[in-house]
Amino acid sequence: MRRWKRIWLCGAPLVLQAAWPLLAYSQTPLEEPAAAPVVTYVEEAPCVTCIEPRTKLTGDWYGYRPSLAERGITFDYDQTMVYQGVTHGGRDEAFAFGGHGDYVTNFDFGKLGIQEGLMLKLRAEHRYGDIAPTGSLLPAALVVNLPKSDVDDLVLTNVLLTQFLSEEFAVFAGKMDTLDGDMNAFAHGRGKDQFLNGAFVFNPIAVRSIPYSTLGAGFVILSDLQPIFTFTVLNAVDTTTTSGFDNLFEEGVALSAQLRLPTEFFGLPGHQLLGSIWNSREFIALNQDPRVVLPNANIPIAAEDGTWCLFWNADQYLFTDPCDPSRGWGVFARAGISDADPNPLAYFLSAGIGGNSPWEGREADTFGVGWFYTGLSNDLGPLVETILQPHDGQGVELFYNYAVTPYFHLTPDIQILEPAIGQFDTTTVVGLRGKLDF
Repeated sequence: MRRWKRIWLCGAPLVLQAAWPLLAYSQTPLEEPAAAPVVTYVEEAPCVTCIEPRTKLTGDWYGYRPSLAERGITFDYDQTMVYQGVTHGGRDEAFAFGGHGDYVTNFDFGKLGIQEGLMLKLRAEHRYGDIAPTGSLLPAALVVNLPKSDVDDLVLTNVLLTQFLSEEFAVFAGKMDTLDGDMNAFAHGRGKDQFLNGAFVFNPIAVRSIPYSTLGAGFVILSDLQPIFTFTVLNAVDTTTTSGFDNLFEEGVALSAQLRLPTEFFGLPGHQLLGSIWNSREFIALNQDPRVVLPNANIPIAAEDGTWCLFWNADQYLFTDPCDPSRGWGVFARAGISDADPNPLAYFLSAGIGGNSPWEGREADTFGVGWFYTGLSNDLGPLVETILQPHDGQGVELFYNYAVTPYFHLTPDIQILEPAIGQFDTTTVVGLRGKLDF
């Protein structure tokens, strides 16, 4: 059984080969020398790869790492550090340093000789430091807020079992984080590899409807080992810092469905995604969430049963590397609507361009330019109006992710934000992100 998810890592050394023909002719005293054949050489552009073969800072652990991978155990550990600050506007013109540790271990029980098609994903994560005081509803550096903005402890956000019944169908159950949904080729990456701002990591229209980490179960339909349709039943409340069994479904249930279809517009790869979420719980307050930034931890609202949202996203390559079709650049877009009560966001829009660097020799670098717009709800009551002073917000972000080595990336980043809460001026945010893969 092949694994459904392929992770490609750049690290193969550049090998140049050239074949020179051997030209020979015979000559006798009675004959004129034969004319040498005319040979035309066509030089092919080499396929440039990364600058060194080691893809992890700690290497292959004297051979133990690839040996364990062959037996079904893989380790993906990284540290992301962000130094970011407000140079104009915002809640305060100040800089802050924060970081995030992400530790993912995967077990393939088929390779371990236990159960064919059975897999286990464990994710532990923690945060440290502070966030820049932008005054914006959406965090300018989402990764620094995860898994909870007010908790610095190491917590398990994924303990997820998946059983493949065929190469086209699998079921899963356990504790899971939902940030890996709403997949997009150019605007995703948990804020570690692509955009920093939460507006470009996922569709924020879903924040009210679905918890960040909780218990759940579901199934996935695949084509060519890529998810096509996913349906998930989740606990209605967030249980990031607990097992979740003590209050499983006590406050309701959340249902999520996503359809992501591959496309071939212009003869180039792309995707169209359509999703929906419904949550049955009773909402009585706007609670703090790592995916949004509220000035108060809990803001009372009129009690409301249930909430829903619909969202769409698309990515479309405009260029792919002939040496490696998985590399290229293109455009992306997102949109979403909600019931606007109790969801503070009534609608959301974003669009941009991103992907691998088009500059020769820097194919391992990535870049992105994006714009987003948040349309806030007017139906949350006078207390919310007084505390948040909400209005529509928008922003743009530009980043360039420079591969210093295959395992160390530096990302200069600039954002211009019009905060959706408070009476803050247009905000300029600059930052530098560093990511180490261990």
